[in-house]
Amino acid sequence: MNVDVLKFRSDKMGKVLSIYVGKVRGIEKTKVDSVKLIEGWGLEGDAHGGDWDRQVSIFPIEALEKVPADKKDEVLQGGFSENIVISGIPLEDLAVNKRLKIGEALIQIIYIGKEELKETGRNYIVSREGRFGRVISGGRVKTKDNVQLFLE
Repeated sequence: MNVDVLKFRSDKMGKVLSIYVGKVRGIEKTKVDSVKLIEGWGLEGDAHGGDWDRQVSIFPIEALEKVPADKKDEVLQGGFSENIVISGIPLEDLAVNKRLKIGEALIQIIYIGKEELKETGRNYIVSREGRFGRVISGGRVKTKDNVQLFLE
């Protein structure tokens, strides 16, 4: 799919704040400056890559506003466990089936949150507000890249 011919909303522009890759499931991901996203697979070198619906995890930083005050310190100290942290796109616009151009790649959101909600640590808000999706069109993604919402 040629991402350049798709139309994106100019009023729904965000930025990539950080990128994380985990070579092994269950351990903390490593922060990187850029990564290659592979169509139909996910992030190159990430243990969650594969032919399934959670190839990429995206965390909109605005979701931190939903963290209860008594859990905010715990969440912030725990760091993030998703692949790409973004800012600038309203949570309500990051709905299931929406498509995002992140850097050179196109990602379709398949799920919001996880089936098993975790009540402690860094997974608290990710379990509820993390976006999970498939790589529709691959390409390089770098910190500070633009994030654009596809115009349906």
